[in-house]
Amino acid sequence: MTFRTALRRADPREPAATALLEASHALMRALFPAETNHFLSIDALCAPDIRFFLAEGDRDALGCGALALRDGYGEIKSMFVAPEARGTGAGAAILNRIEDEARAAGLPCLRLETGDRLHAAHRLYLRCGFGFRGPFGAYSAAPESLFMEKPLT
Repeated sequence: MTFRTALRRADPREPAATALLEASHALMRALFPAETNHFLSIDALCAPDIRFFLAEGDRDALGCGALALRDGYGEIKSMFVAPEARGTGAGAAILNRIEDEARAAGLPCLRLETGDRLHAAHRLYLRCGFGFRGPFGAYSAAPESLFMEKPLT
C-alpha cells in the first residue's frame, strides 16, 4: 500500500487526531520513563506557534505531526503513524509537509528529539536528510533520547 490520500493542517482536538495522539502518548509512556517523555499535550499542540498536520486515508486518520516554531529553528513534534499505515509513505509525506511549512516560515533548520528505541523513526528521519546532533533548546542529554537536525538552506 502507498500513501495517496489527504494531508491537511488540522486541529489536534478533532476526534481522529486526538485518537492518534492518545495512541502515541500511550506508546511513549510504555517505552520510556516519564522524565524522558517530551511529547506535547493535545492542548499544547493548539498553541499559536504550532502547526499540526493530519494524514488521512479513505476512512481513517493514518498519521500526524507538528511543527513548533522556535527562535531560529523549527522543531518536529508529535510524529506518529498508525501501525496499519506504516510503510505506506505517510510518515515521509508528513515530514515533507512540515519541511515545506518551516521553509515558508523562513526557518533555517528542523530539529527533533526522539526515543532511542524508535528504530523505524530513526530510519525515516535519516532517509529524509536528518543527521544526529546533541541536545538543543531545553533538552538535556539522556540515554533514551536521540537528537537530530536537518538544514533547510
